[in-house]
Amino acid sequence: MVIIRTNLEERACDLAAYIIDNKATVRAAAKHFGISKSTVHKDLTDRLSHYNLSLYRQVKDVLETNKAERHLRGGEATRLKYKGE
Repeated sequence: MVIIRTNLEERACDLAAYIIDNKATVRAAAKHFGISKSTVHKDLTDRLSHYNLSLYRQVKDVLETNKAERHLRGGEATRLKYKGE
């Protein structure tokens, strides 16, 4: 099966817009679009820079923020798990 290049471009732009608008994580975007985390990451880090550089820079900022805060999210998830929520 051949994937048309414009579909990849549209998917990468849609993913970027979703992440920017919702400050979403790669995992949340993957779940929302029904694709794997590695596909989301590949679309955003490799493909998007070739299609739309300004969108790539915006999504890169969100991803870097998420990476810097991930230890806090993990701690919160553990706290909620043991608290029973």
